[in-house]
Amino acid sequence: MIKRASLGLLVLALSTSCVSKKMYTDLENKFAELKKERNALSDENEALKTSKTQLENDNASLKAELEKTIAERNKLAADYAAASNNLKTLQDSYKALEKNSDEALKANMDKNRELLAKLEAKEKALAAEKARLEKLSADLKDRSDRVTELENIIAAKEASLKKLKDALSKSLKAFEGKGLTVQQKDGKVYVSMENKLLFESGSWTVGSEGKNAVDLVGKVLAENPEIAVLIEGHTDNDKITGTLGGGVENNWDLSTKRATAIVNILSSNPKVKKENLTAAGRSEYNPIMSNETADGKAKNRRIEIILTPKLDELSKALNEI
Repeated sequence: MIKRASLGLLVLALSTSCVSKKMYTDLENKFAELKKERNALSDENEALKTSKTQLENDNASLKAELEKTIAERNKLAADYAAASNNLKTLQDSYKALEKNSDEALKANMDKNRELLAKLEAKEKALAAEKARLEKLSADLKDRSDRVTELENIIAAKEASLKKLKDALSKSLKAFEGKGLTVQQKDGKVYVSMENKLLFESGSWTVGSEGKNAVDLVGKVLAENPEIAVLIEGHTDNDKITGTLGGGVENNWDLSTKRATAIVNILSSNPKVKKENLTAAGRSEYNPIMSNETADGKAKNRRIEIILTPKLDELSKALNEI
């Protein structure tokens, strides 16, 4: 501004007064220098304006950056405060959890000890049960083997009985239809002879035909010494009146005497083991038909020879099961 005022005064002086040429020249030179200086100052001013604008722009940018930074700082401060609060909460929770965990751990350890004790007890019980089952399994196998042995014995006895029955049927074939039957049932062989084949009415003396039949039974028994023989005498229900020959008083007496007569014939065979023979009187109390008819009474008057295999081996096997 001072340079501009000086320049103006110079121009005014030149225009209002007469100056020397030298002074004019000096002033003119001075004016040129001032003009040059003004131009330089103008350029400098423009540069300063540009710088100012740039600085203002930079200032605005820095201000925006500052505000953004402050906002981020505030957010970080808020996040830090929240994180601090969360950390404190977590620390408090951890302390509580640590305390509870110690108590829970102790409780769990106690429970685990109790469970281990129970498990050990169960393992011992299981071992004992396993040993018992192994023993039972061994016993079962042993029993199974014995049952198989028993079944084999029974099968052998059945086969032996069938063979005995077949031998008797073959031997007594001539007496078929004469009141003699042979059958196998209930593990025994039954030879049934009606009294008409053996005895006269009221007598216990065996006739010749009946004796032949009994002798044939004896021959079969001689070949089977391990057979128990029960001879049963049976009568009808007719009462004995008076005194029969030999002093028979009732049907008990008559049935026993007739059974004994058969035993005597069988025992006359030296190969028949007498200790296998048993005589029994059943009187009228085991009829096979009704005594209301003559035919029924005739069927009831009979001798039954019951052949039973000796069951010593079978009994032993049963007792071992």
